[in-house]
Amino acid sequence: MGRLAQTDGLTDIQREILATVRDFVDKEILPVATDLEHKDEYPTEIVEGLKELGVFGLMIPEEYGGLGESLLTYALCVEEIARGWMSVSGIINTHFIVAYMLKQHGTQEQKDHFLPRMATGEVRGAFSMSEPGLGSDVSAITSKGVRDGEEYVLDGQKMWLTNGGSSTLVAVLCRTDEGHPEGTAPHKSMTTFLVEKEPGFGEVRKGLTIPGKIDKMGYKGVDTTELVMDGLRIPADRVLGGETGRGFYQMMDGVEVGRVNVAARGCGVAQRAFELGIDYAQQRQTFGKPIAKHQAIQFKLAEMATKVEAAHALMVGAARKKDSGQRNDLEAGMAKYLASEYCKEVVEDAFRIHGGYGFSKEYEIERLYREAPMLLIGEGTAEIQKMIVGRRLLEEYRFQG
Repeated sequence: MGRLAQTDGLTDIQREILATVRDFVDKEILPVATDLEHKDEYPTEIVEGLKELGVFGLMIPEEYGGLGESLLTYALCVEEIARGWMSVSGIINTHFIVAYMLKQHGTQEQKDHFLPRMATGEVRGAFSMSEPGLGSDVSAITSKGVRDGEEYVLDGQKMWLTNGGSSTLVAVLCRTDEGHPEGTAPHKSMTTFLVEKEPGFGEVRKGLTIPGKIDKMGYKGVDTTELVMDGLRIPADRVLGGETGRGFYQMMDGVEVGRVNVAARGCGVAQRAFELGIDYAQQRQTFGKPIAKHQAIQFKLAEMATKVEAAHALMVGAARKKDSGQRNDLEAGMAKYLASEYCKEVVEDAFRIHGGYGFSKEYEIERLYREAPMLLIGEGTAEIQKMIVGRRLLEEYRFQG
């Protein structure tokens, strides 16, 4: 383990968890990741191994069978897993966001029903906000939930659902107008529904269809799908928190911790790119010496290492702020923005160090080069992060003249 991206002040338990996860990544993920990624094959054995390690219950409270760990511990584990293969961290992240939303906002019955089985990975979570025509404009969703006696009837089409096929529980954001007079702000008439389903594709329960996997440039292995609701009936007790109109706030709370996770993924991918770049630079010879001896390559390595270190520090700070009970949208936005941008730059520099071989599918850096762009978009684009950060700065530094 190198000197970069170390975290001070960890407990013995945190260090033990991280050492266990890193060992799993080195032995079980890195040797097979590129092959599975090229085949776009779901990493079933890796997921089973992570279940056994307790990773799916890392932040679920001990009373529900989880490990009750902090966001920081979770983010550092995600960093390690993404260093092995970013797609695996995506499988965990969507599950974790749903578990977090249940823990923070669920009714006692919802927590008792779902969290113990989520802790073991028996129930696997996914969440769904985006729609085909929306992009970043969540407040413009058109999927609707209409009350019908003791049930809601859901209709609409969702997009970019990570774990759409493999999940068994999806938190779905819909518009519900009941009890909200005309003219109510759009974000105050949204509700999160907890939708249980069978894993797989096609009609996975009456009124709910998962059409199939979306073919992507990178981020393969994990299934990214659409979700189509046509007369989907959901019991009223599966409204998250038991109250309509709270969905937007619940989802944003989940995404806030999700952004720390995406920052951690960027840190992990950047670390791996740096490792590949510095290893290759010491092996590859030109003009009679390893290219690491050339100043131009040393400059690249210095810049890459600085970016890895800076992104890690910002990510850790954002996680610790949330763990302290404080609002962290400013820090999470900064961390997600910086980590994803720096990840792209570090991966590209490692790609350049590899020269022509970086273009070959035989070399791992080719996979990272296709994976990094997803982080610029997922959990809110770089532009959205800058809007969030800018608005929060104006709140904090309001002109007093």
